[in-house]
Amino acid sequence: MEVDTFDIIVIGGGINGTGVARDAAMRGYRVLLLEKQDISSGATGACSGMIHGGIRYLMHDRSVTKMSCIDSGHIQKIARHMIFRIPFIMPVLKSDPNAKIYFELAEVYFSAYDRYQPLKNGLPHARLNSETLKEIIPMITDEAIGAVTTDEWGIDPFRLSIENAKSAELYGAKIKLGYEVIDFIIEDKCIKGVITLNKHTGRREMFYSKLVANLTGPWSDKLTKNISKANKVRPSRGVHIVFDRKYINFAVIAKAVDGRQVFICPHQNGMILGTTDDDYYGDLDRPYATLDDVEYLYEAMERVIPDIRKFRAIRTMTGVRPTIYEYNKYEDDLTRDHKIIDHEKTDNIKGLISMIGGKLAAYRLMSEEFVDLIDKKFAKRNECRTMKEPLLGERESYSLEECYTIYPLKRDILARLIYRYGCQARDILKKIKDEPVLSETVCHCEGVTRAEIEYAIEKEWAYELMHIRRRTRLGTGPCQGMRCSFRAAQILAENLNLHPSAAKDIFIEFIERRWGGRRFTINERQIKSEELFFRNVLNLWK
Repeated sequence: MEVDTFDIIVIGGGINGTGVARDAAMRGYRVLLLEKQDISSGATGACSGMIHGGIRYLMHDRSVTKMSCIDSGHIQKIARHMIFRIPFIMPVLKSDPNAKIYFELAEVYFSAYDRYQPLKNGLPHARLNSETLKEIIPMITDEAIGAVTTDEWGIDPFRLSIENAKSAELYGAKIKLGYEVIDFIIEDKCIKGVITLNKHTGRREMFYSKLVANLTGPWSDKLTKNISKANKVRPSRGVHIVFDRKYINFAVIAKAVDGRQVFICPHQNGMILGTTDDDYYGDLDRPYATLDDVEYLYEAMERVIPDIRKFRAIRTMTGVRPTIYEYNKYEDDLTRDHKIIDHEKTDNIKGLISMIGGKLAAYRLMSEEFVDLIDKKFAKRNECRTMKEPLLGERESYSLEECYTIYPLKRDILARLIYRYGCQARDILKKIKDEPVLSETVCHCEGVTRAEIEYAIEKEWAYELMHIRRRTRLGTGPCQGMRCSFRAAQILAENLNLHPSAAKDIFIEFIERRWGGRRFTINERQIKSEELFFRNVLNLWK
């Protein structure tokens, strides 16, 4: 029996894994991407959702700031439909030590950052007096004597990863979700492939390749623990609080009790407050937030926005950063740079390359560097085209007005589809035109239609409600899935040809998983609402 051998097996479906898969496939390699859970289900999906320059790294990690700004500019060109501007404001308070001097130094610091702004199409900083600041953000503390601004960019990390995976598939890559790599196939100190656990069947399957790319983020050293000592990660847990709407239109920076900077920023239809930075020793598959994390963030932000606790928090979002290991160093001082490990040089094991560290904002450049090393391994000189060739949503021209004249949907639904899918929105709109029943709005908080859910199942590897959530934002709005998740479960069961009764189990699993992120943020009235909801659900099934 002839065994199918790939050129490269990519392990990990986060932004680095999908980025490398895309770059390698575009250079002509036969690529297989394996992910044990879902695209961007790990650190990528729990990040702050910004392709920013990292102003806080300017003093100690200037190369990271420059690299992030350069790649942010490239990402904006290949994914314009997903990008949105986030103006940041850093207030200076009367209670800050030497406040007036600190104000002047802050402006000098932001002026230095201005040199990198053109790389990512950002605006230069501005200095605001207290009156202007109060006019822009009425709820800002009266203690503010002024502020300094800077300019950053936001993006949906789930959509960015999916678009990279779809582009990789377009160039011939195979994408397999639900395949956990449990061991390597090694012959004479050379890795020939991987042994996987197929979570769909419970069986072991083997895949062969000329080279294996370990892009599993915080899981990286656990995957290679039996063959490498060089690939060491220092996992760092980051927690955000998610709010139900945009209470202000600007991001605000504040200092926490330990001197760290945290921020609250508008992001898509809500706001996020983050982030913590703590060493993490727990289960990487189930990172969690605590009441201490929530209180730490609230305490920091209420110094500049005293009414922050009146904002309606709907959940916490927790991820684990794959930070490069350093001993005897405070978590916040660890580098945000990346490291590529050629295990042939470090461990005398051929056929394996790993990457740890890095930032969402520099994923494309990191992927290019990684595949350049692969080229050297294969003695090839292929051109990287990922900065020139747009992602699928940018491959054709499109406009809201064009769609509005053709498709009978509300403008807000159309605008949302164009933002999330770019020109691919036409594929979803065509489904609605062919079958008007698919125009049904399933998630009213986020404006998700039935056609969009079916598109995620047919074209984007979705087979769980959590997958649908990541593709569409279904269940991420103010109701957190209480109004839409059972209907979505019915649609999922129908499209997967499951028995109608399966919708109940799909729904319960989704609600239980979402509860883990809500339990430390909801207030007394929200708890009563949750109780009423579950009582109604139980009565429905009696």
